[in-house]
Amino acid sequence: MQTRVEKKPSTAKRMLIMIAGVLVLILIIAGLKVWSIMKMISSFKPPPPAVVTTAKATYQDWQPELRGIGTLRALRGADLSLDIAGLVTAVNVKSGAEVKQGQLLLQLRDTEDVAQLRQLEAAAGLAEVTYERAQKEAVSQVISKADYDQAAADLKVKRAAVEQQRVNVSKKQLRAPFAGRAGIVTINPGTYLNAGTVVVTLQQLDPIYVDFRMPQKNLAELSVGQSIALTLDAFPGKSFTGTLSAISPKVDTDTRNVQIEGKVPNPDRILTPGMFVNVSVASGAQQRLLTLPQTAVVYNPYGETVYVVMTKAQADKEQAAEAAKAAAEVPADPKEAKKEAKAAGKGPPPPPPDALVVVQRFVTTGPTRGDQVAVLKGLTEGAEVVSSGQIKLKNLAPIRIDNSVQPLDNPNPRPQEQ
Repeated sequence: MQTRVEKKPSTAKRMLIMIAGVLVLILIIAGLKVWSIMKMISSFKPPPPAVVTTAKATYQDWQPELRGIGTLRALRGADLSLDIAGLVTAVNVKSGAEVKQGQLLLQLRDTEDVAQLRQLEAAAGLAEVTYERAQKEAVSQVISKADYDQAAADLKVKRAAVEQQRVNVSKKQLRAPFAGRAGIVTINPGTYLNAGTVVVTLQQLDPIYVDFRMPQKNLAELSVGQSIALTLDAFPGKSFTGTLSAISPKVDTDTRNVQIEGKVPNPDRILTPGMFVNVSVASGAQQRLLTLPQTAVVYNPYGETVYVVMTKAQADKEQAAEAAKAAAEVPADPKEAKKEAKAAGKGPPPPPPDALVVVQRFVTTGPTRGDQVAVLKGLTEGAEVVSSGQIKLKNLAPIRIDNSVQPLDNPNPRPQEQ
């Protein structure tokens, strides 16, 4: 009887079948996982539009100006004192009073000096009478030439002594060297003053000088006679105008700045020496520039950009025009175009055509003025740009505008106390 022998698959074949089964199982599991993830992603709602504030680019007339920080200085100013010591007998000036040139401000005790002056004046008078008598006698040759010369010399000595004593008397008096306003007077009669003690300060306030400095690069824009304007915290909202009166012929080698002097009328004498002021110097003709708030410009290492607000349809039209222009210059690669289209298809659904989006644009900025900046290239008048909230944006990002709180856009900002 013939027996039947079964052929079993080899070990290698069984291993291959097992590996294939495991791979199929892994692919099934991976496919299910990807399907569940894609379903989860598709169920997510797109993020809400970013809330931003906007501003429109407008043309404004700008007066080019150079700005600096200065200190006021009196036309004439001095701390008055006496060069001799003595006892005060009279104070003839009040604090803050307007005084005239030569006016007596303070008197020291001078009774001894005045008495000696009177004595010397009497001696000088006698010497003058003696000289006149000697002069007549010399004509008649009654006295010798030596006696006549002695009388003339004695008269000169006596007169010189009188003048010297008058100087000593005047040293006991403090007089105003020029007209101006007196400072605070703290000296009273009966006080003993030492030599050199400051009695009162005297300042001539109209006009008043302002000293400030400018970088050497601005020297070409400065000339004597230019108009200047002063503003200071003591008088908010008020400006004082004057002219540039002098430019130092020397540049400071440490700071590379040049000292400038301006003269400002001060008829009301409300500006006082030592005040800190902001100085602006008008330089050049008035210009008409397109301006934006400085917060609207994003400064990057690769350039300065702004986000322009427009509808999705306008953005698509603009991008299509740019793409056509780029394609005319450099033919597009079909493979790259296919990849971009595929990648765009995988993204979130595009916003509707009337939805607001932002388009990033490069701009060239110019001078600044307060909170404003001039835009020289890249924008047209009336363009609406994002003025705050740019950190949440990217190109073609949807937005929602809320202008209830706007960033500052003041050409002449001032510090505000909160």
